[in-house]
Amino acid sequence: MERARHHNLVDVVLDRHVRSGSAGTLALRSLGTQGDVTERTFAQLTEESARIASALHDLGLEPGDRVFVLLTRGVALHTAMLGIMRAGMVAGPLFAAFGPEPVHQRLDVGEARAIITDLELFGSRVAPIRDRLPHLAHILVTDMAPGEEPPGTVALGSLLAAADPDMPPVPVHPDDPALVHFTSGTTGTPKGAVHVHGAVEAHRDSAIEVFGLRPGERYWCTADPGWITGTSYGILAPLAVGAVTIVDEAEFDPNRWWSILTEERIAVWYTAPTAIRMMRRSRNEPDPTLGLSSLRLVASVGEPLDPASVTWGQRVLGVPVRDTWWQTETGSISEPPAA
Repeated sequence: MERARHHNLVDVVLDRHVRSGSAGTLALRSLGTQGDVTERTFAQLTEESARIASALHDLGLEPGDRVFVLLTRGVALHTAMLGIMRAGMVAGPLFAAFGPEPVHQRLDVGEARAIITDLELFGSRVAPIRDRLPHLAHILVTDMAPGEEPPGTVALGSLLAAADPDMPPVPVHPDDPALVHFTSGTTGTPKGAVHVHGAVEAHRDSAIEVFGLRPGERYWCTADPGWITGTSYGILAPLAVGAVTIVDEAEFDPNRWWSILTEERIAVWYTAPTAIRMMRRSRNEPDPTLGLSSLRLVASVGEPLDPASVTWGQRVLGVPVRDTWWQTETGSISEPPAA
């Protein structure tokens, strides 16, 4: 008997907002390294992910195929991930900081059929290992004009121009794979942890129950989507709730981070103990006149928080930093923040 099917997780994080009348509501605000800002509404993300899904389908890729993403943080990374899952394919996010060999390991173990990347990362990370990836059929480059393609690559933009902007999410079963996230490989070859479409309910519900996240609130998760936190709570959970996702395209800088917290009126900030310690030790604390009145919750994930970080949060941020616990293998927060 054929299994019952339902719309995939992209319907939960994007399309239902459009159907419910929130098409023009701001969904994503990406802060560029030079002060530029790129925004997307739920309708725009829906259309852009539909074009990517259509383009992948037009290439002959099928539901269940693994498509990896090697991009720096920003709109292109979000739409690539959402487009892959909309197509019923399995998205594999990779850290842009990886060298060629870690990229090769994951593409090889994951039997990647395609990868979406940019010209710089293709040249430095993918080109040196291309000949050792027999499963890799397509290399799609985001920032390249037609006619400028290096051998063996395709300009993604030319495919998107001819793609269907209304392609609906491919129906899938809740237990069908949507994501594959690799462990660090500290115990040998990196191992892929598979996450299914039905897990989006845990992402949404935990963001509501643990963070109290509400539609329209400004939410900032500092994790790169190459780490499970950056996908589960940097992409999926805030979109599912209907919050405004803030993305920082730059590398860590304490002054910049203070500016983001204050100027972007962040309500919920989800980060890591390492980042909290770096902020604390920088001693570059915000001007008290700027205020952090919008900030109502700071949460952390990774190693356990030290007491000094918790009390620093209460003193400087006005709220204590709270700990959450979960793992790549669980895919979502397993316990509420420690009081």
